[in-house]
Amino acid sequence: MRLDVPVLKGARVRLEPLSLRHAPDLAQAAEEDRSSYGFTLVPRAADVEDDIRTRLGRPGWTPFAQIRLADGRAVGCTTLLNPRARPDRDEPYAVEIGGTWLAASAQRTGLNTDAKLLLLTHSFETLGVARVDINTDARNQRSRRAIERLGAHFEGVLRNWAPSWAPGETGLLRDTAVFSVIAPEWPTIKAALTERVLG
Repeated sequence: MRLDVPVLKGARVRLEPLSLRHAPDLAQAAEEDRSSYGFTLVPRAADVEDDIRTRLGRPGWTPFAQIRLADGRAVGCTTLLNPRARPDRDEPYAVEIGGTWLAASAQRTGLNTDAKLLLLTHSFETLGVARVDINTDARNQRSRRAIERLGAHFEGVLRNWAPSWAPGETGLLRDTAVFSVIAPEWPTIKAALTERVLG
């Protein structure tokens, strides 16, 4: 199931459906400073076009380029993925936010918070889901702290849950820290995220 999602515009970022036209900016963004990508799959500049094609071809993935409003450049990617629906319905009851990376210059600028606000708002208020998952490598403390700051609830660690993207671990599985936001929590979390983005 591929979700039909329009361009989403926030205060600091615009999420556009990913396409090959974003490749030049993303190639530059991916090479700025790679020191924070120890647990994250981020293509090298030469591989960006192949990465875009892969993201576009994955069933259940709806990928976006993250466009920094300050300069109009694509500075990363993010994705709505793995929508889950009941057997007797077409609309999803849950979706995951993942496949996210940002250029070093876009990290710690509020752009990630704004992007998550946009995706969560669309998921709960347009798609009408009951749950949004946000997962990360269990060892990635930086990512875990960022997810916790969003207000997501930590549910536990699933062992050998997903492929590892850590250097030297090709073909191995990672333990995955699982977080979620559910619909009753959304109004409070939305208010807090909106204040952070606009404050």
